[in-house]
Amino acid sequence: MAKKIESSIVDYEVVRSKDQEEPEAASGSAAEGGSAAEESLIQDMHEHIERPEALEGRTYKIKTPLSEHALYVTINDVILNPGTDHEIRRPFEIFINSKNMDHFQWIVALTRIISAVFRKGGDCTFLAEELRSVFDPRGGYFKKGGRYMPSLVAEIGDVIETHLREIGMMDPEGLDEHQRRFLEQKRAALEGGGGQAANSGDGDPGSFPEGAQLCDKCHTKALVDMEGCLICLNCGESKCG
Repeated sequence: MAKKIESSIVDYEVVRSKDQEEPEAASGSAAEGGSAAEESLIQDMHEHIERPEALEGRTYKIKTPLSEHALYVTINDVILNPGTDHEIRRPFEIFINSKNMDHFQWIVALTRIISAVFRKGGDCTFLAEELRSVFDPRGGYFKKGGRYMPSLVAEIGDVIETHLREIGMMDPEGLDEHQRRFLEQKRAALEGGGGQAANSGDGDPGSFPEGAQLCDKCHTKALVDMEGCLICLNCGESKCG
């Protein structure tokens, strides 16, 4: 039966039967349930994760003037959620080994504490900063390339920071392309000018001119005077702003 519409149409909707509405509601709830189930299966780092039979890791060598024997720092990682979009790599344990037995007790204690912090989960990046702030009362030393280390513990912290950057827990350290080209130009100008260039490290890119000062920012002896301005050839820090 036709019905005459005498007023203006301001809105409309499609009327559906209950049989049509129920399948849509069921599919929506199933999608939400599937998403929730998938999220519940995502595994984060925590202290109850059992150690796998094999772990991936990396070993770093520390050679200091404080000892004739080097230290070897091994950090092993566990892979969580492998093969999924949520795959992450987290540090699980650390080992420090050396022929020098003078530091045996505190090295064993340090490795156990750091490993416990790793397995606890959460943000462990603070370890690097805390260890790097340890100063030896007898004085620190310079690594190859002129970087100053206030203590052996600080260099272990530096190794941990390097590893955390490698696995993506910390932002990569380094200069952008523009800053890198700028420092290369400054270094080329310095080496081409004679004088200090003769002692610039025999072409070793990790060395800096003899007589360079210690940079307060990156703790590397790479601060040189160029055109009346102190510029760090390692990190780009400038005393002229």
